[in-house]
Amino acid sequence: MPIPYKTALIVGAGHGISAALARLLAAQGMTVGLAARDIGKLEKLSKETGAMLFSCDASRPDEVERLFADADARLGEPDVVVYNASRRLRGPISELDPEKVHAAIDVTAYGAFLVVKQAALRMEAKGRGAILLTGATASIKGFALSAPFAMGKFALRGLAQSAARELGPKGIHVSHFIIDGSVRSNSRPDDGRDAHLDPEDIARSYLDVLRQGRSAWSHEVELRPWLESF
Repeated sequence: MPIPYKTALIVGAGHGISAALARLLAAQGMTVGLAARDIGKLEKLSKETGAMLFSCDASRPDEVERLFADADARLGEPDVVVYNASRRLRGPISELDPEKVHAAIDVTAYGAFLVVKQAALRMEAKGRGAILLTGATASIKGFALSAPFAMGKFALRGLAQSAARELGPKGIHVSHFIIDGSVRSNSRPDDGRDAHLDPEDIARSYLDVLRQGRSAWSHEVELRPWLESF
């Protein structure tokens, strides 16, 4: 089944899931935009995929508004928006810096709200679109020494559920992905045991969701490595 979308904006783009998804969507003929605070790290990926680069701090309302205005002009109004940005902060609760906790939640959850708002403004007018939000194990389970990340990811999941119920009847597919495990990278290579999720496989799962018919949309997808499945 072909993808019913033409343009995609990935916010919080990096070298893992975002890069795999950018390559896959570009290969499907979609026009892709990549947004990050440091776009220098994305130049190679941009050349590889033809993706346009946008500088943005997703926790800043003014910068998110400017991002979408720039994307409208250069990319065309995105009909797929992916939010991958997050910030981890570890440490004992009694020792955490409140300002750093605030900043972490701003990126992981508040930034997602800002991006979903701008996406919804555009998609509601057209009556179609897809918003994909990347969660983690922390979306459903809080770990010791990792309270700020769990706080942000729990909030992200709540945003996804509310947005799905509100925007779904308007033709906008909202789906939350629980990435329940570590993702393969140069520091986490494949050990032959499927101990880590392959970013290419994750990207294909995102693509499968984008291809779903409206009568059977997935609003939450859990992905985990085979070793953790039983």
